[in-house]
Amino acid sequence: MTKRPPFLLALALLSLPAASAAEKAPLKITVQLDWISEPEHGGFYQALARGFFRDEGLDVTLVPGGPNAFVMPKVATGQADIGQADSTNTLLQQAEGLPILQVAAVFQDDPSGLLIHAASSVRKFEDLQGKAVIARPEWAFLKFLQKKYHLVFSVVPQNFSVAAFLGNREAIQQGYFISEPYHIVKAGGQMPRFLSTWDAGFRSYAVLITNRKFAREHPSELKAFLRAYVRGWRDYVTGDPAPAHEALKRANANNTDDFMNFSRRMIIDERLVTGRDADGGPAKIGQIDPARYATQIAQLEDLGILPKGKVTAAKAMTTEFLPK
Repeated sequence: MTKRPPFLLALALLSLPAASAAEKAPLKITVQLDWISEPEHGGFYQALARGFFRDEGLDVTLVPGGPNAFVMPKVATGQADIGQADSTNTLLQQAEGLPILQVAAVFQDDPSGLLIHAASSVRKFEDLQGKAVIARPEWAFLKFLQKKYHLVFSVVPQNFSVAAFLGNREAIQQGYFISEPYHIVKAGGQMPRFLSTWDAGFRSYAVLITNRKFAREHPSELKAFLRAYVRGWRDYVTGDPAPAHEALKRANANNTDDFMNFSRRMIIDERLVTGRDADGGPAKIGQIDPARYATQIAQLEDLGILPKGKVTAAKAMTTEFLPK
């Protein structure tokens, strides 16, 4: 058998078709969630269950969180590629030098706020004067309220239970708009009222963050991830949530149909994913606004929480990986 000359063999190899995207091994991406798997992560689980990540050539693993999820340190050190956090605490950690970047919104407004009993004498933020608030002492929103409304109130550290709230009709507690109200009603209480951060003008995002090194080394995969992620949220809030809910049941046995339907309805009714501003809607899913970051940075600087000039919107976040 006659052997081909080396240059002909090389030409033959060059002429072979390149491996298609479908034939390439999918890139493994680990996502660290901020809390145990619940409908607040519905877009992630919908994208996973419907194969949207797989369609983009990605092998995505969702890691449930909790009180000690340590999302930002894990993303900063490469233990996770992407994480869910809130824009306020991420800005503070970026000021400390953590190499993380904010790349997309989960919720257009962070659903954290104050839960108030239906029969409470507290009707508005000004009524918090002299009260006790059950909350995380480091929550920046507390300082914002104290300065904006000239308030003095005490803070009782939160233990992530609604028991103290249920036992006192005048109790005021930090809570997540889409979950704690359900548990309060389920435990025999009335549907609580909610004093939201956005109504006070504190417009913090729930966000996705990534390691700056990951963004540099995998820009196309990060774009692919966000395409699937946005598609997942759109499908979850406008379509049939059953695929996500089945996956959420497997991830967390406490996810009942009743709870998941309640939480999804709260997300939709308050337009947390699509946005409540004039330009809100499906096209807003995942989008983040540099102007809103500039406002938030100025607020945190004014409170003395963020050193002046330490962080800018241009350094803290980017829209380059989001679907246009």
